[in-house]
Amino acid sequence: MYRDIVKGTSKATLYKFYDPHGIIAWLLERGTPIEDVVKVFKDALVGIMRVEGNVFLNEGINFIWQAITGASGLTYFGSNSCIGVGDGTTSEDPSQTGLMGQNKYYKQVDSGYPQVSGTQATFQATFGPNEANFNWQEWTIANGCSDSAVNLNRKVSSLGSKPSGATWTLKVAVTIS
Repeated sequence: MYRDIVKGTSKATLYKFYDPHGIIAWLLERGTPIEDVVKVFKDALVGIMRVEGNVFLNEGINFIWQAITGASGLTYFGSNSCIGVGDGTTSEDPSQTGLMGQNKYYKQVDSGYPQVSGTQATFQATFGPNEANFNWQEWTIANGCSDSAVNLNRKVSSLGSKPSGATWTLKVAVTIS
């Protein structure tokens, strides 16, 4: 017997670099693969964090259905895609429409993203030495760089406090199965 079960999951990886001059940020934003940057700048790599899980937001699910049914006037993800980070600690809830914190920063995804393979879409954004320098407690994927854009999902997880002079790259793989 078959059961209809649809599941959405995510796996996020945060790469933290010491990068006071922004060289690493510049390379990543222009599409240099993160694996290549890690190899070349291994001494600048401060750490890697992995976080699983997220909540798909109702507005993101509604957007998916509108896209499937051919609704007009949609601003698609793709080149409009952004990852937002903030300091909000309010638990994820499907009714939310963006980041909940007081400090928040949205960044357009790096060149070459998003990438789609099978049932998975991967988004990656790089936050340079002078961007989003606050305590990262939440993240979202949106089709624009603000809370007023359609936010696909939201995750609350303590990722650390990003200092000035650091470049952090957040790579998020979202799977619907």
